[in-house]
Amino acid sequence: MPRVLVDATAVPADRAGVGRYVDGLIPALAAAGADLAIACQRADVERYARLAPGAEVVGGPPAISHRTARLAWEQTGLPAVADQVGAALIHSPFYTLPLRAEVPVVVTIHDVSSFTLESRRATARGTFYRSATRTALRRSARCIVPSKATRDELVRVLSADPTLLDVAPHGVDQSIFRVPTELEVDRIRTRLGLAEGGGYVASLGALDPRRNVPHLVRAYALACADRADPPALVLAGGADADDEVNAALATVPPHLRVLRPGYLRYDALRGYLGGATVVAYPSSGEGFGFPVLEAMACGAAVLTANTLSLPEVGGDAVAYSDTDVPSLAASLGALLDDDARREQLGVAAHERSLHFTWEASAHAHLQTYERALEAP
Repeated sequence: MPRVLVDATAVPADRAGVGRYVDGLIPALAAAGADLAIACQRADVERYARLAPGAEVVGGPPAISHRTARLAWEQTGLPAVADQVGAALIHSPFYTLPLRAEVPVVVTIHDVSSFTLESRRATARGTFYRSATRTALRRSARCIVPSKATRDELVRVLSADPTLLDVAPHGVDQSIFRVPTELEVDRIRTRLGLAEGGGYVASLGALDPRRNVPHLVRAYALACADRADPPALVLAGGADADDEVNAALATVPPHLRVLRPGYLRYDALRGYLGGATVVAYPSSGEGFGFPVLEAMACGAAVLTANTLSLPEVGGDAVAYSDTDVPSLAASLGALLDDDARREQLGVAAHERSLHFTWEASAHAHLQTYERALEAP
């Protein structure tokens, strides 16, 4: 296959979201024998040189660490890099693309929540993603989506041509996300200030309405208010809470503990997820659901929403709930009361997670690249 230029300049410093995707995909593409070039932030040059030995890695100008400058550079600088490295195709892995590239461009569209969720529609970021999604559908050679649900939503909401949408599920790095040791679990409990053996309900991700964090907080309070030894609720991964989250936190009875440790180190996540009594992720706007898959790989009992892509990831290895507060409270309470069910889910979840590999995802991406190169 001719050389492919992967644009990794949108990867954030905390490696969340698009970082998980690009960092997992690139070494798998390299291992599959793809002829790669990688454009990235200056700070990531050594990282990608290590992840993809033999790839030509090009660091962009320092200014592109700011989103506005990166988007401007994408229109002229990225096509220039493609010409410089002799790329026959550009893969833009995060919605946007250069409009005047002289080679085909493949774009990854991760979800459609900016169209379907009012909490996203009403923001400047939502306006940006709606515009970028429409442009990608109109101007790219092909689009990659991480789930059948996202493909179906693009067809339903935007009348996208399904023959130009390719499903390539994400993988999970089993060297990082695996069943933790007792020592790893004890370390995270110590960091959280929990007693030895202390239970907790874990949440991971941004504290925003899309992930139903306000409903989760209220459901936790309802499910645990009368328990003799209630678990704590830990909201990890998001530093800033909006007004809805703060209003929900204000309703939690004082004898219940809600902890907000902020972002956890990457190598602490398996202890955090695998050590939880329940991992709760009742999101209503997921294009894939990395936190669910990562928790499954850590052998956690997961409670998630029966919406969009999440059943594609969880299958019958996780528990599901509607996202309203009474349903969430009932489902959470039932899991907390059933030790055997939680153990069964943890085993099944880990086994199912083994089927989500970056090797399989890379193979699907390579097929898309071939289709894009063969298209008129």
